[in-house]
This record gives sequence, C-alpha cells and structure tokens, in this order.
Amino acid sequence: MALVLPALLLAPTLPAQTPEHSSLAGQFLVASPSMGDPRFDRTVVLMVEHTAQGAFGIVVNVPMGERPMAKLLEMLGDKEPPVSVDVRIFAGGPVQPTTGFVVHSTDYRGPGTVAINDKVAVTSSREILRDIGSNHGPKQSLVAFGYAGWGPGQLEGELERGVWVTAPADPKLIFDEARDKVWDAAFASRTKDL
Repeated sequence: MALVLPALLLAPTLPAQTPEHSSLAGQFLVASPSMGDPRFDRTVVLMVEHTAQGAFGIVVNVPMGERPMAKLLEMLGDKEPPVSVDVRIFAGGPVQPTTGFVVHSTDYRGPGTVAINDKVAVTSSREILRDIGSNHGPKQSLVAFGYAGWGPGQLEGELERGVWVTAPADPKLIFDEARDKVWDAAFASRTKDL
C-alpha cells in the first residue's frame, strides 16, 4: 500500500484557468438526489484539483471504520509504529482504493502537502501518519483511501446533466459534523444558480 498523490497533483505547473473552465478546487461536489451511480449516492467530494486536464477529489462522508494507527503504519512498511491510537478511515472514492490521503487543517505542512485553500490541505505521505500518531500532526485530519477522478470534460458533462451540485467547502463539514449529516448540510448550502 502506497501513500502517493496521483500524477495530476504532482505536475510542476498547472494550466491557467480560462473563463470556459472555472476551477472547482477547494469546493464540494455534492451528489444530487438523481445520482445514478451507487458508488456516489449521497456523497460529498472535496475537490482537490480541477483543470482542463481533469479533476480529482476525495469523498469526505463515507466512513469505513476505525483502525489502529500502528496497523496502518505497519501496512505501509513501518517497523516501529510510534503509538497505539486508533484512526477513523474513510472511503475517499473508487479510484485506487489502496492509495491513502490525509485531508487536514493547514496548521501542518510536510513532504507532499498540497494546499487546497487557506483552511484545508491534503498530504499523502507516511510521515503525516507518524506525526498524527505522535501528536505532531495537524489539529484536524481525515484519513481516506481511494479518490474520485474525472478525465478532461467528464466532470463538466456530469455537472450539466445535474448529477452533481457545488457547495462551499466548509471545514466543519469535513472534520466536525456527524458523517450522516454531512450530505444534508452540504446539499442545503449548494450553489443556488446551477
């Protein structure tokens, strides 16, 4: 199991946004009630990247259960895990479900950290898990495996068909709200002009 960001996030320079392509990075994609794909039914996706080349996001409201941090680090190759705390694991999306990501508050910056906006970042490295386990990590975090991804123009087509709505990415919904209430709250705050 590797904790690596997809190549989309590792590009040294991203193309400039044009009026025809407004980035949704830093916003929520909220599955509409008419979502036909059961993998995304009532999901809320935090958009990490959105360019003309495609889009990438992490589902923040589908918990999979709790796992001991030591077990996670052991699976990633750590021989001496730092502590024995439990961490809640989320299904981040159907693409590469063995790839891990930590969505977190911006008070932490480590190798591979990508700022999504001024309140939320994402890191995909073993070091952040070690730091969380030893109380040196971010104040708030969400550990997810897998992600949601779209090719060029795919997400725009889904938005036109009304499969998704957008909403402001509220850190309270990412980190604090009860998971069974996240979709309702995000859908209620959706952008009204879609």
